[in-house]
Amino acid sequence: MTNEYFFDTDCLSAFLWINDTNILKELYGGRIIFPSPVYDELSNPAIPHLKRRAESLLEDNSARIQDIEVGTEEYDIYQGLVSGNAGSKSIGNGEAAGIALAKVYKGVLASNNYRDISPYIDKYDLKHIDTGMILVEALNKGLITEEDGNVIWSKMLAKNRKLPGESFTDYLKMKSTNKGYKEKPYI
Repeated sequence: MTNEYFFDTDCLSAFLWINDTNILKELYGGRIIFPSPVYDELSNPAIPHLKRRAESLLEDNSARIQDIEVGTEEYDIYQGLVSGNAGSKSIGNGEAAGIALAKVYKGVLASNNYRDISPYIDKYDLKHIDTGMILVEALNKGLITEEDGNVIWSKMLAKNRKLPGESFTDYLKMKSTNKGYKEKPYI
């Protein structure tokens, strides 16, 4: 079975803000899922370019929208997470939807928001990736070079994306030594 990737708004937006979704298409095309609350967040009229870029992923069938229907297991999990009744503080709609769908459909949660998702990665035994991990996978598959990763990282930082490290090279060093990686998550 091939995993589906349930993106929260922040992780997806890291690529949308810099108008570079080719890595996502190459790695996960056809398996990218926008939970409907994430798509709703991208529909903010103040950032119409993000919605247009997300729609291009939908139009070429690289991604699809997944609703959370009332009366389903994912709805119950989602409601517990956004209301704070799941055993911790309430979390954002996008993170909650990604967690609920990844759990029920045994997919991969794509999120940078460790502050909100960490307890649930363990609780629900979720597979998880973040923006840095996506870039490492692209590097390992020869889709980008380390230099390309540094350019992408720099562009993301310039768009106020929160990343653990000043460069992709720094991130690779943190990952290889495991120093600072857990201590300096995305926030």
